[in-house]
Amino acid sequence: MNALLAPHVDLLPMNVSDVDEVLAIEYRVYAFPWSRGNFTDSMSSGYSCRICRIGGELAGYMVVMMAVDDAHLLNIGVAEKWQGKGFGARLLRHAMTEARLAGAQTLLLEVRPSNASALALYRHFGFRQIGVRCGYYPAGKGVREDALVLTHALDEVSA
Repeated sequence: MNALLAPHVDLLPMNVSDVDEVLAIEYRVYAFPWSRGNFTDSMSSGYSCRICRIGGELAGYMVVMMAVDDAHLLNIGVAEKWQGKGFGARLLRHAMTEARLAGAQTLLLEVRPSNASALALYRHFGFRQIGVRCGYYPAGKGVREDALVLTHALDEVSA
């Protein structure tokens, strides 16, 4: 692609004014989405909440909770239109870099075993499974789905 035609990409802090757009994506890409309160509480708690805009259009977002020695990726989403184009990887790389700069040694996350595309992304970056949280996610009709717990040492070279 000609560099002159490439869309302009911005990684920006999420603001309350972005939440409606974030929720529009969240409700399209997740069967059990976060609520408005989950996002606004994350921002007011000082979590790292970022959005990715491409030519002004919201393409994705992420929420990372920083702790003393590690960080926890709580949510990451990419609009269907932008999936498979490297924007999830860009958000994940940014989360890892930001966590490392904040002093975190590791980045931890949970993922549904049924989320093949997310698992592929995390494995590409070198995340490894360290556990399972049984019945962690709602799966409808009273059923629950396990969560795979993955971690990545932030001093390791990433994709």
